[in-house]
Amino acid sequence: MMTLPPLREWWSELSEDGRRAVLDGDSPHLDEDVREEIRVITGAVVGMVESLSDDDLDYARAHAEETD
Repeated sequence: MMTLPPLREWWSELSEDGRRAVLDGDSPHLDEDVREEIRVITGAVVGMVESLSDDDLDYARAHAEETD
């Protein structure tokens, strides 16, 4: 089964475009480019129906401006 790895495992490595797609998307589901980035970062295959929880989105928003 395809599952979304914890956001904390991949958010910091997600590209700026990927972060914008997550935060500005009009759907809770992740778009294909973001799912592919997560696969590259974590090795996990992310299904099309995977979506972020409210807690994940809160974390993403809180860390959206941080850079390494």
